[in-house]
Amino acid sequence: MAADAHAHPFELAQVYGGAEAERRKLNIICAASAWRMEEFLYNERAAAAFPMALCFAVHPQLPAFDSAGGSTAVRDSLLTLERLASEKRIDAVGETGFDLYNEAFLATEKIQDELFEQHLCIAEKYELPLVLHIRRAAQKIFLYAKRLKNISAVVFHSYQGTEGEAASILRRGINAYFSFGTTILLNHKKTMKTCALLDAKRLLFETDAPYQSLRGKTFSSYADINFIIQRAAELRQAAGQSCAPDELETLSSENFYAVYRKRKKE
Repeated sequence: MAADAHAHPFELAQVYGGAEAERRKLNIICAASAWRMEEFLYNERAAAAFPMALCFAVHPQLPAFDSAGGSTAVRDSLLTLERLASEKRIDAVGETGFDLYNEAFLATEKIQDELFEQHLCIAEKYELPLVLHIRRAAQKIFLYAKRLKNISAVVFHSYQGTEGEAASILRRGINAYFSFGTTILLNHKKTMKTCALLDAKRLLFETDAPYQSLRGKTFSSYADINFIIQRAAELRQAAGQSCAPDELETLSSENFYAVYRKRKKE
């Protein structure tokens, strides 16, 4: 079974009604992100029909869209996260983290800091993995290294850092995994190099469906995971690492189950 380490099934279903049928046909397990109860309930139903790891968190971009009652949405979402964690209905806290990509997001940095602290506390309390969204904010992760090393697993969704930064994270004792998506198919040189050189035991792959679409497409889908793994194998082979696509698929699936330990191969 192939593993898609990060997707948004609810949003994907809005643009592609056949997504879950495709996932079953392709035999793909995914980690499903949500921040609203409506999304989570959809994902929970999908997981009952076919294996899926369920994640929940307030996305770090959300405070920037606060003008339409976002503060209430954030508060309600945090309460929902605590409840789902206490009821053991989620497999991870995420995606959470920091996004300092533009001025609008930079303006909410303090709120993002407060949100991350709350998410981290919930992950610690309920012994859950963390799925991180980190954009132009890598320095912040090192501030939390001592606490992150106590988290069972930390997934860097759509990892954009260097191999050296990944090595530095691992040297601090953080049980980190680095997930790569369609950026390695879109000629992002730094990301391609990092994917080629990282220890395979730390690799995950994702579609971020329906986001991060390939050129010529309006959305990404579960089927893209095969193209991503194929490209990753090519990059690693070019870097002198022996790794066929089927071997890489198996390794990344094993890494997925190492993160989501209660999601044994079904």
